[in-house]
Amino acid sequence: MEELLDILRDIKDDVDFENCDTLIDDGILDSFAILQIIAALNDNYDIAIPAAEIVPENFNSAASLLKMVERLQNE
Repeated sequence: MEELLDILRDIKDDVDFENCDTLIDDGILDSFAILQIIAALNDNYDIAIPAAEIVPENFNSAASLLKMVERLQNE
């Protein structure tokens, strides 16, 4: 989880990723930040995030992002 938090902080350092679970719902992450996160996750975790996975449920919190990454790594 710490590696993921570091990635997220590099993209947007003024967000409490550890405690926030409404990153998309509250507009904390904009479309540019989401694209940066997708690119960073693809590179750092050697995964490809398909368009079907780019939904608010997967991006609302660091925990949900980590679950998606782990699921994609196991596929």
